[in-house]
Amino acid sequence: MGWFSDFIKSIGESYGHFFSWSDVAATFSDPVSWGIIASLILLEGLLSADNALVLAVMVRHLPKEQQKRALFYGLLGAYVFRFLAIGLGTYLVKITLVKVLGAAYLLFIAYKGLFKGSDDGETSNKNYGFWKTVLMVELMDIAFSIDSVIAAFGVSDQVWVLFVGGILGVLMMRGVAQVFLKLIDRFPELEQAAFILIAVIAVKMLAGAFGYHVSHYLFFAAMILVFGGTMVLSAMRSKNKSNKEA
Repeated sequence: MGWFSDFIKSIGESYGHFFSWSDVAATFSDPVSWGIIASLILLEGLLSADNALVLAVMVRHLPKEQQKRALFYGLLGAYVFRFLAIGLGTYLVKITLVKVLGAAYLLFIAYKGLFKGSDDGETSNKNYGFWKTVLMVELMDIAFSIDSVIAAFGVSDQVWVLFVGGILGVLMMRGVAQVFLKLIDRFPELEQAAFILIAVIAVKMLAGAFGYHVSHYLFFAAMILVFGGTMVLSAMRSKNKSNKEA
C-alpha cells in the first residue's frame, strides 16, 4: 500500500498549491507565467469558439430566463472539472507513460483537425427539461475541456498557471466567442494554425517525457511564428484572390 499513500500525499501536495499564497504570488509576478497564461487563453479561444455556439444551441429551447442559468451552471461544472483535472494531472503528468500517451492523443487531435476536419455533430434536446439540459451542458463542457486540459499540461505543470489560463480561457470562450469566430472568418487558416500549435505542444510534451526540456521562450517564439505567419499568409492569399477577381 506504499504506492497508495504516496499517491494520496502527492495529490494533497498538488491541491495544496491552490491554497498557497507564495505560489499565487510567484505566478502573478512572473512574466513567463503570464506569457503561458496568454497562450492558453488564445489556444482555448481559437479551438473553442464554435463550442460556445454549440452550447447556446443546446439551451435555445428553454425560456429566456432559464437559458443564462443553464449556461452558468454549465460554466461552474467546467471549473469544478478543471480543478479536479489539474490537481490529479499534476501528479499523473510526472509519469513518463502518461506524458507519452498525452502527447500521442494531442498528435491524434492535431491530425484529425488538420486532415480530417472536426465534427461536433448536431444536438437534439428540444424535449429536455431545465435540469436535464443543465446535465447535457455539463457533459458537453467536460468533453470540450479534456483536449484543452491535456494541451495545457503540455505547456506547463504549474497549478495556478494552468488554472488561471483555464478560467480565463473558458470565460473568453463564452464571452467573446463571436470575436474569435470573426477572426477565423477573416483569417480562415487560423483554425488550422491552432491544430499545428497542438502538434507543437505534443512534441514539447513528448520531449519532456524523455528528459529534454523545451524552453518556454522557444515555445512562445513558435506560437508567434505559427499565428503571425498564418495571419500574414492568409492576408496575402486574400489580396491575391481579390486582384485576380478584379
